[in-house]
Amino acid sequence: MSSRQSTGPLRVTFWGAAETVTGSRFLVESAAARVLVDCGLFQGVKRLREQNWDPFPVDPASIDAVVLTHAHIDHSGYLPKLVRDGFRGRIWCTPSTAALARILLPDAAHLQEEDARFANKRRSTRHSPALPLFTQEDAARALELLHPRPCGEHFEPASGMTARFSPAGHILGAASAWLSNGSASVLFSGDLGRSADPIMCAPAAPLDADHIIVESTYGDRLHPDDDAMDQLAEVISTTSRRGGIVLVPVFAVGRAQTVLHLLALLRKSGRIPDVPTYLNSPMAVTATELFLRSGGEHRLSEAEVTAMAHGVELVRTVEESKQLTARRDPMIVLSASGMLTGGRVLHHLFQVAPDHRNTIVLAGYQAAGTRGEALLHGASTLRVFGDDIPVRARVVQLDSLSAHADADELINWLGAAPRAPRAVSVVHGEAGAADALRRHIRHQLGWQASVPGHGTSVTVTARATDQ
Repeated sequence: MSSRQSTGPLRVTFWGAAETVTGSRFLVESAAARVLVDCGLFQGVKRLREQNWDPFPVDPASIDAVVLTHAHIDHSGYLPKLVRDGFRGRIWCTPSTAALARILLPDAAHLQEEDARFANKRRSTRHSPALPLFTQEDAARALELLHPRPCGEHFEPASGMTARFSPAGHILGAASAWLSNGSASVLFSGDLGRSADPIMCAPAAPLDADHIIVESTYGDRLHPDDDAMDQLAEVISTTSRRGGIVLVPVFAVGRAQTVLHLLALLRKSGRIPDVPTYLNSPMAVTATELFLRSGGEHRLSEAEVTAMAHGVELVRTVEESKQLTARRDPMIVLSASGMLTGGRVLHHLFQVAPDHRNTIVLAGYQAAGTRGEALLHGASTLRVFGDDIPVRARVVQLDSLSAHADADELINWLGAAPRAPRAVSVVHGEAGAADALRRHIRHQLGWQASVPGHGTSVTVTARATDQ
């Protein structure tokens, strides 16, 4: 891109997370710069996953910088492919997002390579040979481009472009990202956490911006007032009496630590039986260790973080994992991934799903087309590794453990903006959730709001100074 001074409007093009909840990719262009905000993988239904294989809509080499709101794979997981295809700029993020990306991206690459190997071994693909979307070498090259900046500090990701992060809650390092070319400004909410999350701090109020782009994962609903500890205590006690296993599919970053914290509180108060508890996710183990080094970003004391691992056996090796999935006696198992899209949790599904004595606890959002969503809607079988396995286990959803703000919390966050923006674009939600939040914004705040489609653009111009 040109290095001349940037003036005039900004253009934002939605190349992901438009009327769907994954694949966050937003291209911000000025007269002098081209910046990509988030670079995530599409997950869920096949038609979305296949978009990961499409060439990026603009030449990756023409992108000056990436600004990353947080490390979850639907916001960061396309980075290795972008780098492999020619991107050479800096990847700007908060320090904790950089630390988590160093855990998550190599693991995502490993899963890509393992899936390709398995498909070739089972000949379960029409491609010969099946290839990974990206490799661990690609992930390592992407990590070399990380350029951390703390929240509250202005930085220049590209010529004539100023940016700033502000805390978004949700997970360690999660941030809202504000960008300006000096003439117009745009604020990306990123994924917003909850005001009363058990472990994460509440999101900071929005920075002043001409245009706000807000997530809508739970834009059409309110989180229940159910006490997650009461629900967990009931599930664990009931399942243990039946001689069953409690399986909790968790996101290695965020939900794993929340569930571990709640289990520690329940054990301390004597509200659950003394059954073996396992964390079968090397990523979650490492992410939990990161909590000890990130005290200012969450609500937990050092003693509370340390207590997470008390009474929990950390499963690190493949051999230990195989031994665990061979067991049938009562226990609690936390394993990634949270939507059952891959990882060690799939081997636990073979172990747990067919037995009516067992319980599967869904502790986070389940995107359309995932095995987690199928379980949520009463699937009697699940296809795993090319086989159909029966589902006889009890399935319980803990909505109150969501790491995303609900509809009221999203409106409250927007309403805390210093001034009304010219308009709001609603993204990162299924079509119904996004449109519901659009209506809430129009009716409750009186602001212009729309739900952009994939590949559409908005022009961002400055507001009148007296607005």
